[in-house]
Amino acid sequence: MGTLLGLPEDLVWRHPFPGPGIGIRILGAVTPELVEIVRQADHIFISEIKAAGLYRRISQALAAVIDCKAVGVMGDQRTYEYLVALRAVETKDFMTADVDSFPFVLLTILDL
Repeated sequence: MGTLLGLPEDLVWRHPFPGPGIGIRILGAVTPELVEIVRQADHIFISEIKAAGLYRRISQALAAVIDCKAVGVMGDQRTYEYLVALRAVETKDFMTADVDSFPFVLLTILDL
């Protein structure tokens, strides 16, 4: 219907946003720091899915921040940062869903 009305394609095909806002994508206490992390991670994830031409095939994709940290290495330094979970699903009814089978290589180019 939106296409017939002449609405922009990115608005017509936008993935549904979960729940009452960005806070639902943060497990645990919602803080300004975690809100910014999830916004940046989601922007990167969605941008890369779009660049790969997969956005319209995926029914819903999003990033969420897990309420724990993990040790990693950036450059020559150890880091202790929050974990980001990435979700990409296919569904016909938004009551049940299957994991989307996007190419694993997509995860290797994400700079989260």
